[in-house]
Amino acid sequence: MTETLVRVEGAQEFILGKLVELGIFKTRSEVIRAGILELGKEYGVFANIKDLESELAARKMQKINSEVASGKRRLVKFDDALKELKIKRKDLK
Repeated sequence: MTETLVRVEGAQEFILGKLVELGIFKTRSEVIRAGILELGKEYGVFANIKDLESELAARKMQKINSEVASGKRRLVKFDDALKELKIKRKDLK
């Protein structure tokens, strides 16, 4: 996750505050994230949510694969992970 500092004033600041004050969003950050998604849809950055989710999943898998290849992350067999977490397979149902 990256972090971006956004400075707003005037009309944008007023709208951010109002959307939070009215309870439409919990935080100003949520307002900004929603706005970015709407702009992405409006300008055709992604066709629909399913395509966006697929793209994000593919990027995440690529990142994990490169971390495994570089030794930054290790793969664990499912049963070994359950054992490590002290979870019984029958309890997952």
